Amino acid sequence: MARKKQQRERAAAPEAVAETVDGGLAELVPDRDRPRAWTLLVDGAPQSHVDLDDPAHLSFEYQRRLGHAIDLAAPPGRPLQAVHLGGGAFTLARYVAATRPRSTQQVVELDAPLVQFVRRALPVDPGARIRVRGGDARAGLGKVPDGWADLVVADVFSGARTPAHLTTTEFLTEVRRVLKPGGYYLANLADGPPLSHLRGQIATAAAVFPELALAADPTVLRGRRFGNAVLVASDVPLPVAELTRRVASDPHPGRVEHGRALADFTGGAAAVTDATAKASPAPPASVFER
Repeated sequence: MARKKQQRERAAAPEAVAETVDGGLAELVPDRDRPRAWTLLVDGAPQSHVDLDDPAHLSFEYQRRLGHAIDLAAPPGRPLQAVHLGGGAFTLARYVAATRPRSTQQVVELDAPLVQFVRRALPVDPGARIRVRGGDARAGLGKVPDGWADLVVADVFSGARTPAHLTTTEFLTEVRRVLKPGGYYLANLADGPPLSHLRGQIATAAAVFPELALAADPTVLRGRRFGNAVLVASDVPLPVAELTRRVASDPHPGRVEHGRALADFTGGAAAVTDATAKASPAPPASVFER
């Protein structure tokens, strides 16, 4: 009987689906532990995880850290006006819609076939106020009115690298233009030893925003492995103590750097400009081995 039950469960389990998009081969792989959850990969690189039954569930470490910062951006439940640069499977837009009903959100995503694939396979709640705008992230940001957003989230990767024009002081000046006073800029940054890109990005953000915090796995911050770090920036003091507590209590505890320690972390790196910008480094193949 047990064998027959296992066979029935395997037969009922959803299968992975795949489609060619502008960025390569997009795959949605089912989560065997959560009945209606999926991981989006593009050319083998994990992009997003979505649980259609529980959009407030954040599986990836870096997305959990972004979620903590979103939770602290305003009192619980208060609607936000948010801009998401990079769509993926709309994980964080779904999170904001679930945790802060009546929020108004714009998603800017360059890969139109990817958007269509995700919308078809993982439909967004029709009641969520999520508008998807096609096109380049920086160009899309330029269409947002001054002081419109409480939150700007940058999670843009092309071939697993952040495009160079999204790493500069000129780009972050546009971000600050779009933010309301007291608004938050959140960015998913990826780097590995010797952390030159990450140090440069902190220096770049410090040239535009007076308040910064960085959350990451301690081994990433020590330059021992490639990984993600979440930057939080604002024009007002950040709730560093509470962010630190939440990041430290995650299933994979992280560390938060800020103030003098974060300034020292840059090691004298120069701010990046449009004239000097480079894409973030490509991750080693071992990062995506499954």
